[in-house]
Amino acid sequence: MSETPGYTEYHPRWHRPRVSTYWWLKKRAYLVFILREMSSVFVAWFVVFLLMLVAAVSRGEESYRGFLDWAARPAVVALNAVSLFFVVLHAVTWFNLAPQAMVVRVRGKRVPGVWIAASNYATWAVVSALVAWIMVTQ
Repeated sequence: MSETPGYTEYHPRWHRPRVSTYWWLKKRAYLVFILREMSSVFVAWFVVFLLMLVAAVSRGEESYRGFLDWAARPAVVALNAVSLFFVVLHAVTWFNLAPQAMVVRVRGKRVPGVWIAASNYATWAVVSALVAWIMVTQ
């Protein structure tokens, strides 16, 4: 009975060039890709922050005031500012990617990618204006 030999110390090794830990800094496209992937952490933070706000409001005015005091701390304000940057980056990169991610056809013809991206940006602007109007008029 013959056994298939496993690894031996004389087994040839394949050449694998070392890749720098910072390979993603060499090209702008790689950097944007990594930043977009990192942005999901900050999107998650905004979700947690919003849930904390809703919970504070549901517990009453005293809890809401405590939340506002906590949210006004410089570290939380800085985290939210960085998070805002990453959430906007996430949205912009997704809107720019949307034409490749979805194919829209009208009457058998493909809608140009620019129209898809532009409709995303237009919807974003309309919703933002609506939210701003609601906040200003309240």
